[in-house]
Amino acid sequence: MQDQPLFNRAGYDITVTDIHKAYRTGADEYRALQGISCAFARGHVTIIQGPSGCGKSTLLNMVGGVDHPDRGSVQVGGRDLGKTVADKEMAEYRLLQVGFVFQAYNLISGLSALENLQLPMAVAGLKRPEQTARAKQLLGLVGMAAKCEKKPDALSGGEQQRVAIALTLVNDPPVILADEPTGNLDTANAKRVVDLLCSLAHEHGKTVIITTHDPVVSQRGDQVLHMRDGQFERA
Repeated sequence: MQDQPLFNRAGYDITVTDIHKAYRTGADEYRALQGISCAFARGHVTIIQGPSGCGKSTLLNMVGGVDHPDRGSVQVGGRDLGKTVADKEMAEYRLLQVGFVFQAYNLISGLSALENLQLPMAVAGLKRPEQTARAKQLLGLVGMAAKCEKKPDALSGGEQQRVAIALTLVNDPPVILADEPTGNLDTANAKRVVDLLCSLAHEHGKTVIITTHDPVVSQRGDQVLHMRDGQFERA
């Protein structure tokens, strides 16, 4: 089977307007986001910096459709996620439109690297030969083709993260959300991961948003935003 292009779908312009989000535990309320407004351009890498607990991950969850703001709007390519309330619609959005990269690798331990990548493609309806061909292409892209039959426990942390990024890309998502993706990696593997994320934006037009504590990673952003206590700080 002839290899198909890995990436055909460019990203979306994203606009976040005055979003608020609070979580309640008993009588206590934690205000994670307090009137956040910003824009993320397709073809660009946006870096979000800030201390733990400042709201970075909560903001990614809003853009990724994992959670909804209490008020305010999240527009992704002109689509208002606040008006997409059906569980099936949001599950489809997360499966096909958004790729999540986490500090935790979230690989299924009983499956090989190849099988981990095939699973979401099966859910999306791709036929088995297409799944296998695309999975092998993506593992080659991240330098893991030689270890495609290995299970996660047989891979190093850096190798698992590269497989996890390949997994993020299986359905060619326009939007890539990376939450502290280099936190557990050594310098060489961290650079490899950031290089790949930047190439997805600059060469393939995807919308890439990265949260990080790492100042070296922050230098790679086209836009750098600083958060504290659920708000953006002025530069």
